[in-house]
Amino acid sequence: MKTQFEQMMDGLNDVEAFLAGEQEGFKVHVPQEVDVKAIRNRLGMTQARFSNTFGFSLDAIKHWEGGRRTPEAPARTLLTVIDKNPAAVLTALNPAVFAAAVGSSKPTTVHVRVARKRQTSSGVTKRKTHSARL
Repeated sequence: MKTQFEQMMDGLNDVEAFLAGEQEGFKVHVPQEVDVKAIRNRLGMTQARFSNTFGFSLDAIKHWEGGRRTPEAPARTLLTVIDKNPAAVLTALNPAVFAAAVGSSKPTTVHVRVARKRQTSSGVTKRKTHSARL
């Protein structure tokens, strides 16, 4: 069995080969489980606002959070991107509305603060900020 480091190096070698044109395509890892409620709570949204903002049905959100259904792979992929970079998803889904929400029709960089904290090995707490160019 390979160590975690060896698995990471294999992945990096695959990316390098792909970028150099030596290999076509690569396999994307889609998480088997996504905590929809945690993502929604980090964004400070109600179920209704989350469903309207990102294009999910309200029933789907309720079922996912209640454990009655599991998001399919495409939904898990979108939820993962929302979790990592919500501004990118908002920009891609509706750039005009997002630009209007920040009060400008010109391209601008928007910083979205997500309530995600992580503690470094030195004990310093860092916050993560996402940016999107409109």
